[in-house]
Amino acid sequence: MRKVSNVLQRKGNRVTTVPPDMTVIDALKLMAEQNIGSVVVMNEGRFSGIMTERDYSRKVILKGRHSSETRVGEIMTTDFPYVSLHDSVDACMQLMTSHRLRYLPVIEEEQLVGIISINDLVTETILTQAETISQLQSYIQS
Repeated sequence: MRKVSNVLQRKGNRVTTVPPDMTVIDALKLMAEQNIGSVVVMNEGRFSGIMTERDYSRKVILKGRHSSETRVGEIMTTDFPYVSLHDSVDACMQLMTSHRLRYLPVIEEEQLVGIISINDLVTETILTQAETISQLQSYIQS
């Protein structure tokens, strides 16, 4: 069974981080430059939350706030469940589905070691299925 560690080995554990006092517009520019949908908010080296495009649309645009005056720390989501490197891909998919999340922080020994997205989990599932099909085909042909 595939685990979070497999996902991070494949995709890497690079995480784009921002401080909570960064303006939302600057965070959005960074997200656009890197073609990503979220940034991790770190405060004094510790995981504080995640700011997503959804946070921006719901907590800035729809409330008539200005992204050049609003700080990331004001709109970030902080109540994320987290997973470890040893959690299974299936368990992560269930957690994301039940909480309606697109991202999960990966925490080991109270330190952020990566972020996984629903897309990462779907990709890992597809790769696992392709490997299984290939193994079955080899077995049948032997």
